[in-house]
Amino acid sequence: MPRTFKQDVIHRWKENPVITSEDLPFKCHDMYNAGCIKIDGEYILLITIEKLDGRPAIYIARSEDGLYFKIEREPFIASSKDEDFNEYEEMGVLDARITPLNNEYYIVYLAMGRHGIVLGLGKTKDFKEFERMEIISQPDTKAGALFPRKINNRFAMLERPSSGGSIWIAYSNDLLTWGEREVVLTPRAGFWDQGLIGCAVPPMETESGWLLLYYGVKQTSSGTITKIGAAILDKEDPAKMINRSNIPILSPRKLYERIGDLNNVVFSTGAILEDNGEIKLYYGAADNCICLGTTTLSEITDFCKNNREEF
Repeated sequence: MPRTFKQDVIHRWKENPVITSEDLPFKCHDMYNAGCIKIDGEYILLITIEKLDGRPAIYIARSEDGLYFKIEREPFIASSKDEDFNEYEEMGVLDARITPLNNEYYIVYLAMGRHGIVLGLGKTKDFKEFERMEIISQPDTKAGALFPRKINNRFAMLERPSSGGSIWIAYSNDLLTWGEREVVLTPRAGFWDQGLIGCAVPPMETESGWLLLYYGVKQTSSGTITKIGAAILDKEDPAKMINRSNIPILSPRKLYERIGDLNNVVFSTGAILEDNGEIKLYYGAADNCICLGTTTLSEITDFCKNNREEF
């Protein structure tokens, strides 16, 4: 009998992958994790691409339909030569997450240097010029993403310190100095996200609360498996979780998600909420290509609210 259900809430585009190394105007080692935004009908991805020298940088891909992209030859964000940033970025930059805020587009990214991994913050008005602002985290912090508005008159950001593997929230008055940190979500023993978790997509505001798509890692006898799940956070106090799905919304099942530079990984740093309620999730698969999955806002929030047991 044919199946009457789909394995994942996220529905893969039938022509996946969207972007592979064959689509690039240069040679590369691997690619992964696309931040994204839609501006005046144009889809813009910020893709992490590791060239043959081993250092990752962030490149722009543009599309009119969100399906077929053209990748720019020069990086949009590369390791800074400025003395204020070089020591933090000399080994590469990656994992851009885009948040529209104050009529500009703020980008939180990972910077790798002699001091470990930190979060960098910059902004752009047009995705032609990029302005660095500050290093905004403690060492060994990943998965930084800004909220798209102030909460109780303060800017808010999610992050994941290396110790503990949990998602935290931090607050700031000026976007440059952050504090008043609280735990938001923690890994769950025995579940698919038992190892560590982190914010995948910058939070999306809905009627039900902040929709958070996050990644979770589980250790197995053959290595780690990285999946994507969903939670809903309180609008005015995002440290309070309202709902959290017990089942991932996207798991590595296809060959291009199973085998690559990093096996068994689906990992996203961006999604686009269309006017009709469709969510386009751009995700990296096995650190080897960029893929597209779709769902609807109502489908994913209902799943998050109602799902408590595996079936």
